[in-house]
Order: sequence, then C-alpha cells, then structure tokens
Amino acid sequence: MAKSVAFVLFDGAEELDFVGPWEVFTMVNAVAPGEVTAFTVAENAGVIACAKGLKVMAEHSFETCPAADIILIPGGRGTRTERNNPAMLEFVTRMDRAAEFTTSVCTGSLVLQSAGLLKGLRATTHWGSIELLRRPGDCEVLEDTRFVDNGRIITSSGVSAGIDMALHLAGRIWGAKVAMDTQKAMEYYPEPPTWE
Repeated sequence: MAKSVAFVLFDGAEELDFVGPWEVFTMVNAVAPGEVTAFTVAENAGVIACAKGLKVMAEHSFETCPAADIILIPGGRGTRTERNNPAMLEFVTRMDRAAEFTTSVCTGSLVLQSAGLLKGLRATTHWGSIELLRRPGDCEVLEDTRFVDNGRIITSSGVSAGIDMALHLAGRIWGAKVAMDTQKAMEYYPEPPTWE
C-alpha cells in the first residue's frame, strides 16, 4: 500500500503547513518502512523562499513532476498569488486527476477552490481567511474544525492543523496502529495551553 506524496511549494508558503505533514508522512516510513515516498515540487525546481524566511529546495518542476497518490497544497501569504496563477491551477487540476487524495492546509484551500476542486464540498481554512473562502459561495465553509474530510479531497484549518489532517489520512490509508505509532514517534500530544 505504498504511497507517493507531492508537496507543492511556492514562494511565501507557510513553513509548518508543509513541514508538519512532511514529518507525519515520512515518519510513517519509520514505523512502516517503504510505505511513503515524499517529494517537493514547484513551478520551477530550485530554491523556494517560504513565509518566515526558511529556504527549501523544490526537487521537481511542474513539467518534470511525476504522478503522486497524495497531493498537499500548503497555505501562506503566497496563496494570494498562486490562486490566480494559471500554471499552478493547471498543475493542481492535472495532478488531482491522477491522485487518490488531494489535500490542503490553511489557505491552500483557496488554491483548490480556484482550481474548481471544492465545488459542492465542505471545506475549511485558516480562521483569518474563512470569509475569503466563503465569498465565492461554491462550497460549504466550516469554522472551528481542524480538518474536513470529503473522501478524496481533505482541507485543514491553519498551520498546525495540517499535522492532525496528515495523521488522520495516515490512519485512513495504513490503519489506526500505524497512525498511533507515527504520533508516538513524533511525540505529538496536543494539550490545552498552560500559560495565563
């Protein structure tokens, strides 16, 4: 049941939006070796400057990108450009046709929406962009939820919620034990805040 995961990057992508799910999916390999191949892709291969200054390498360009079982679109300020980028929208649409799952974190849902992939579905995004996602009226927008699973299209709310969404998807694909073992390996145990 091995799966490939394409992390779609762009300048201004929010780091934890993709690094959190990257950790989940690659940690699956630590608990179930050989199950995941993860790679990065952007419109042009090479260095991507993320929202908070982290620079990462996109291994593939849109032209050279192989098909993937899982597509992940992060959010961040760069989505305001990418949701109107014809190259991005064509790429996401093409990759979605061959993927088992197309997912977004945070305002990555705006890119999925612009590609026409959220029509008639339920979706979520970062709390600060709920009205932006709601404005076109093409999907039911849910607030105060970590992720929304429509079957093959899954959206999550902001930043750290991508970890929850990725663990959920790991459980769907590889079963509860793999998901729980992955969570344990990551030592990801969210707790209520302790500051006052």
